[in-house]
Amino acid sequence: MELIRKNNLVEFKKILKKDNYLKVLVVSGKNSYNKSGAKKILKEILKKKKVYFFFKKNKLPEFEELTGLIKFIKIKKPNLIISIGGGAVMDLTKIANVFVEIKNLKNKIKKQEYVIKEKFCDSIAIPTTAGSGAEVTTNAVIYVNKIKYSIESEKIKPTHSILIPSLILSNTNKTISASSFDALAQAIESMISVKSSNESVQFSKKAIGLFLANYRKFINNRNIMSAYNISLSAYYAGKAISLTKTTAPHAVSYPFTSFFNVDHGHAVSLTLNEFLRFNFEFKDKSITSFNLLKRYFVLFNLFKVKNINDLIDKLEEIKNNLKLNDNFDLISKNFKSKIPLIVSNVNVQRLTNNPIRITSLDIYNLLNNKLKFQKK
Repeated sequence: MELIRKNNLVEFKKILKKDNYLKVLVVSGKNSYNKSGAKKILKEILKKKKVYFFFKKNKLPEFEELTGLIKFIKIKKPNLIISIGGGAVMDLTKIANVFVEIKNLKNKIKKQEYVIKEKFCDSIAIPTTAGSGAEVTTNAVIYVNKIKYSIESEKIKPTHSILIPSLILSNTNKTISASSFDALAQAIESMISVKSSNESVQFSKKAIGLFLANYRKFINNRNIMSAYNISLSAYYAGKAISLTKTTAPHAVSYPFTSFFNVDHGHAVSLTLNEFLRFNFEFKDKSITSFNLLKRYFVLFNLFKVKNINDLIDKLEEIKNNLKLNDNFDLISKNFKSKIPLIVSNVNVQRLTNNPIRITSLDIYNLLNNKLKFQKK
């Protein structure tokens, strides 16, 4: 069941009453739980339940916290888990809920040899940022020794997802910029992913349309309506990538986050334009089952531009409006020497979804050429 109405508190209460959940585990970030208003909302809704709390401390969904959460679930034995936070909180919870009984977990994640049978219990995902779409996706991210791994299964998708727009109103400008651009990038990448379908294209169109019509309103005049629309953009982007997964910009983004502490959506923005141009220039080598050029024309129409140069200019304008820094040397001093580190830690799973085959040398050249251009 998925809920996307403007006010889901009534439906939230109905879920809790209908299924008679008595022991509830709430997973959140301690600061965001208080600041977002989640504490006040859940205190009222869960007042007759036995409630346990697990507060995530690390910025990324890391293996050490995953094992801690799994142990907590085993001890408390909840019959409902509520994850309320950003993508990292929801991803950590989604993975823990299906890995409770798996032994030798670290090696199985690294070797991708796990078997997911079922959830430990029902779950509700409530985002406090508008960007990841993790509340509706069938994959989740976990970092093991700074290396990103993607856990993919229909069974990790939360039982219910609920949008409560008021929860994102307290986000910092930095969080809003990174998370909202992540949603936009997901929708764009999904459009040209090798797994793209007619269904996913419709989700992408909705996500992009909502973003373009509302992101400035949300930046300049935060209110429930603009928060709802930008949350809905992220929701549809999540629906799109749940079907298609992301492509090269996301594949390259993870080392920026892991090694240089760049917020995920910001990290994606660093190479989105470069890969869009790369894929367009080599469209004759497309490995998609659909006409890649026609998909670009769909993007041109959505952004109201005429060609690839105009599309990139439009995305640059959006990044500037969101104040997303694009200078590699501001991300890390002597950035050129760090390029091999980034290339060697690119997520291969995401690269396979790119419409054009990309090699490590292609990525190295793309990053190096962008750096050279910035220094002119």
